[in-house]
Amino acid sequence: MLILLLTILQPTPTDIVIYGGTSAGVTASIQASRMGKSVVILEPSNHLGGLTSSGLGFTDSGNKAVVGGIAREFYQRVKKHYDQQSTWKFGSRDRFTGYRANEDAMWVFEPAVAESILKQMLSEARVTVVMKERLNRTKGQGVERDGQRIASITMESGKKYQGKMFIDATYEGDLMAAAGVSYTVGREANSQYGEKLNGVARQWNKHNHLFLKKIDPYHKPGDPGSGLLFGIEKELPPDGQADHRLQAFCFRMCMSKDPNNRIPFVKPDGYDEAKYELLLRNFEAGDLRLPLKLDMMPNGKTDTNNNYAVSTDFIGQNYAYAEAGYAERDKIIAEHEVYQKGLMWTLANHPRVPAKIREQMAQWGLPKDEFMQTGGWPHQIYVREARRMVSDYVHTEADCRRTRPTPSSSGMGSYNMDSHNCARYVTPEGFVQNEGDVQESPGGPYQISYLSMVPKAGQCTNLLVPVCLSSSHIAYGSIRMEPVFMVLGQSAATAAVLAIDDKVAVQQVSYEKLQKRLLAEGQVLEYRRSR
Repeated sequence: MLILLLTILQPTPTDIVIYGGTSAGVTASIQASRMGKSVVILEPSNHLGGLTSSGLGFTDSGNKAVVGGIAREFYQRVKKHYDQQSTWKFGSRDRFTGYRANEDAMWVFEPAVAESILKQMLSEARVTVVMKERLNRTKGQGVERDGQRIASITMESGKKYQGKMFIDATYEGDLMAAAGVSYTVGREANSQYGEKLNGVARQWNKHNHLFLKKIDPYHKPGDPGSGLLFGIEKELPPDGQADHRLQAFCFRMCMSKDPNNRIPFVKPDGYDEAKYELLLRNFEAGDLRLPLKLDMMPNGKTDTNNNYAVSTDFIGQNYAYAEAGYAERDKIIAEHEVYQKGLMWTLANHPRVPAKIREQMAQWGLPKDEFMQTGGWPHQIYVREARRMVSDYVHTEADCRRTRPTPSSSGMGSYNMDSHNCARYVTPEGFVQNEGDVQESPGGPYQISYLSMVPKAGQCTNLLVPVCLSSSHIAYGSIRMEPVFMVLGQSAATAAVLAIDDKVAVQQVSYEKLQKRLLAEGQVLEYRRSR
């Protein structure tokens, strides 16, 4: 009887424990299983796929030629899904520009389709998935270490999971932090890594997401004594200096204007008109652009993103998120949700919004057939950036621009070095302006080092971090794309398997073996331009 009781109390050891069912966590688990290892995904929510299945259907892919392996397999399955005429219920396949019959993959898709495909791939790989399990982040309780190794992790439920290797695939880096690995939050100074685009960035903010009109920042126009409007800071550090600020979050809403598949926007509980005063003043000053980026998905739906001066990004309201406890994070997320729902209602109904904008927005609503458990609202907020590991190798602007050789390639990125706005401030002339938006092309695909996914030597020998990897803020702005996370998740799992088989630390994995296996699996580690 005692032996049976001990068996029940002891956790079942697993080869690889993955915390976070993001797109990176999914590809990591599939790769580990295909390589013959036991693997479990522990996902805090009740959905898989992260942003890939939560509205980000207009894939920020950059050069698609460098998306290989399981990532490309996913996008190829998206294409096969939409090859079927029966999947086009609210639109025409032949009229949809995102569908190209002669291409092997498709890069735009509906949220429910993405999650369905990811679940199918996990089922085929026979991956164990455990939902609604959050890491116990109480200091000293969530991670049990054996020297420099993680022995097990404990969830809020009290369940304990042992593993030979662990992968932190969360957007927040919670396992990494609980394991005592070095990390940072916010923007580094340009001087720290010899960069040009990092730190506070007034001078680089010259793109779309600016106030084009002179908007007074005070409650009573012209009267500084009346106080600043919501979300505006009086002053910021000098350009290029480090700070604690994060690029803004939003929800990537999926919208529909099909009368048979539309839920009209309603004023949310907690609506505060003061939070939209800048939006309304901007319209009244003559900026009559619709402040949304509407990229069309199949079946008449959108991937809705931030655009222009005041939009879905809740600028300045996420600074505490990365380090916050679960309750505070939930509060921050709820505030973002109320703000964004209120924004949509305001655009469609407020009398100070131009009639043309109201008429245009009144046609749209949330889709009835997406996110049905939450009334059409996305289940995952867009955490564009939270913690970033600080390892012995930090990926910087020099890697993105290829001005230094990047060792031990584990995959490639190619998207713009892209930071959304981080703050609003008062200009010397006395008007409001946005700060932090940077959109700078790296000039082509670049390599991402395996060394950026492993902790510093001596900190933790059996943890890999493919999402909150070791990178500067501005370089992370390019890396942080869902296809890249998928690629790095697969590469991290491959390295974890090799570390188990060779009985070595993740820092000592043979790159020759890793490279050979990744290439055999279809990963793209180097880009050669065709002549």
